[in-house]
Amino acid sequence: MTWDHWEQLKADAAQKHLDHMQLNHLPPDGTGGGDGGQQGDLTANQQDLAAVGDSAFKLFESLGRYGRDAWSSSQTAARDLTTQKFETGGGLHVVQAQWEIQLKSLLDACAHISNHMDFTKKIHQGDEYFISDTVSSISTLDKGFESDGRKS
Repeated sequence: MTWDHWEQLKADAAQKHLDHMQLNHLPPDGTGGGDGGQQGDLTANQQDLAAVGDSAFKLFESLGRYGRDAWSSSQTAARDLTTQKFETGGGLHVVQAQWEIQLKSLLDACAHISNHMDFTKKIHQGDEYFISDTVSSISTLDKGFESDGRKS
């Protein structure tokens, strides 16, 4: 590969990056992205949050139930291979130990996601009640400013 070719590849990659991703600001035309020119906030409804939390919980349960199915046979194979002076026995033991570490990390992450979705759902539900009560209070206050059935 020549230096010029390398420079061209870098320039092409940089241009593709600029064309495909913009973070933390609106595009220069101010349209708000690919939503037909509408601007808005990121939203998630209770069903979205519940679905993510439920999926994380199901994954947590399945990993907990089936994630260690091969542990016993892997440990037996590692021990037998090591006893027979095969170096792959030690390697298999290392792989099994690493699998256990990764499995624990994944189980922790699934539990964290599930719990966080439950927490987020409860917090947002509380926000909805607060906003609803606040808006209701405003209409009650407005009635106090009415005179002769009209607002002044």
